Amino acid sequence: MNIFVGNLAYEVSDDDLREAFESYGVVSSASVLQDRETGRSRGFGFVEMANDEEARNAMEKLNLQKIHGRAIQVNEARPREERPRRGGGSGRRR
Repeated sequence: MNIFVGNLAYEVSDDDLREAFESYGVVSSASVLQDRETGRSRGFGFVEMANDEEARNAMEKLNLQKIHGRAIQVNEARPREERPRRGGGSGRRR
């Protein structure tokens, strides 16, 4: 199960996220998304757990719990929506 974790403090790392969820089961992956330009956290991330029962338990127990002083929001991740591709180039017409 893929889990969305929001309202993360900017200093939360992938390892911090993994550690919080490992208390409830096996974590396949944990990642905090970074801004491409600044490299700074975007304030949310994703955790993947192989066992759905463990994942649901983790979501229930960790929702609104504090990590680095901020109450996180934990939900089952929705499938990513396909977005139209942006055209390249300078935007000028000849």
